[in-house]
Amino acid sequence: MPSEPLLLAFDTSAAHCAAALLRGQTLLGARAEPMARGQAERLIPLLEEVLAGAGVGWRDLDALAVGTGPGNFTGIRIAVAAARGLALGLGRPAIGVSVPEARAEGMERPLCVVEQAPRGQVCMQRFDPDASAPRLVALTELAGHAASLPLAGSAAQEAHDLTGQPLRAPRYPLAEGIARVAVARLGSAQPRPAPLYLRPPDAAPPAEAPPVLLP
Repeated sequence: MPSEPLLLAFDTSAAHCAAALLRGQTLLGARAEPMARGQAERLIPLLEEVLAGAGVGWRDLDALAVGTGPGNFTGIRIAVAAARGLALGLGRPAIGVSVPEARAEGMERPLCVVEQAPRGQVCMQRFDPDASAPRLVALTELAGHAASLPLAGSAAQEAHDLTGQPLRAPRYPLAEGIARVAVARLGSAQPRPAPLYLRPPDAAPPAEAPPVLLP
């Protein structure tokens, strides 16, 4: 049996369905398909295709990794629920990795990762001595928060056009970045993957009171 761990990572936090398979630090396979909807139906078949392409099966895996967001509410829930279910069924650990962590993996620091967010905002996270958790800021106010750091992420070009801060291309595609962060965490205690939400959902509660259940 190979001594290096086999780890399958996946992400549906945006308009895509993506996966990567690592044996230690070696990439065995990866897929990324753009899709605005349908991730719930496509995710497991895509994972099976990645595994089959490398000649391995579910029981060969040593661990799973999943992108926890920030991103699309429904997409994040799809991937996290799948990771929890697979981990339970296979008896393997599942490791949650945020999108900013995956974008920053293997890149020179200091760095600021900026991801698309609605309403003229971006999700930003600094990777420098003053690093903090991801947070939402207005795009027009980014320069004041990012302190002229180089930019990477899905909103990096838009942020660069506004602020003039230098651009950096992520070293790895998103799913592979998730996998590489997770491989480094194997062997240490990890919390169960949970969605990373930076704002409440857009759905509003119903205006009418819910029905009352009679005894």
